[in-house]
Amino acid sequence: MADIDEDLGIIDAHHHLWDLEGPLRYPWLESGEHSWLGDYSRIRRSYLPGEYRRDTALHRVIATVHVEAECDRSQQLAETEWLTRIAAETGMPNAIVAHAWVDTEDAEEIIAAQAANPLVRGIRTKPVIAAGLGHSVRGQRRSLQDPAWRGGLDLLTKYNLSWDLRVPWYHLEEAAEVCREHPGLRTVLNHAGYPLDRSKQQLAVWKRGMEALASCPHVWCKISGLTVQGEPWTLAMNGALIRETIGIFGVDRCMFASNYPVDGVKASWDWIFSQFKYVTAGLPEGDRRKLFAQNARTFYRIDP
Repeated sequence: MADIDEDLGIIDAHHHLWDLEGPLRYPWLESGEHSWLGDYSRIRRSYLPGEYRRDTALHRVIATVHVEAECDRSQQLAETEWLTRIAAETGMPNAIVAHAWVDTEDAEEIIAAQAANPLVRGIRTKPVIAAGLGHSVRGQRRSLQDPAWRGGLDLLTKYNLSWDLRVPWYHLEEAAEVCREHPGLRTVLNHAGYPLDRSKQQLAVWKRGMEALASCPHVWCKISGLTVQGEPWTLAMNGALIRETIGIFGVDRCMFASNYPVDGVKASWDWIFSQFKYVTAGLPEGDRRKLFAQNARTFYRIDP
């Protein structure tokens, strides 16, 4: 599929690895917790650097960022240690976004331990989310309104870690309120705010939330995870949304990512990045270098 821009350097800003034969456990792969993604029986297997490199062989991937893969939360430090060994053995990943809670008694201890790892650049800690638009989790622990959770984010700034923010489209405006409270916390929105419902009404909600987040100059955006239940990954479905996301955040604060192997339930790595290349083909070369590599390098402080 990769018949354009074969020499364009890519930093994959969001992918996962797991070894289901090892000691780390991934309950979500067994439980069907993310079944809205589609049938992911095909990814219920070990996914290691060798397979990632086969999947990306038609493109020039120059570095990768591993984002915590929701292993058992009691193993959050063990996951980082395992990834560090994998990186030493295989040369990837080049940066790690680890997991830590920010509202537990041992939060600072865990965050300090993660930050001490030279590959760790950030933390992904997910707030509790509602079942959908019109539902609410206000008042619940770890909701976007929870003072303890919101205050705990200061620990990331203290340890010079960025925050990977993952919420669906109907929480984006609330997330922007949290981001405005933490102007010194480098933040990147995962998966373009997960616009899973592409109806006109829901896209209007998504756009308001994206604009609210983009008004915070310290918030960036990953373009990935563009899955719609029951629909394949096509430019007819995703092309306009990609262009609109870049228009909202600007070329300097967007980065492309695969979310592999999770997005493999919808399309091959080659297909996804070929479409990213196609939809941006009319942009200046410098802008494309930012979207495909430079912005990820800057945000995650990846050495040349």
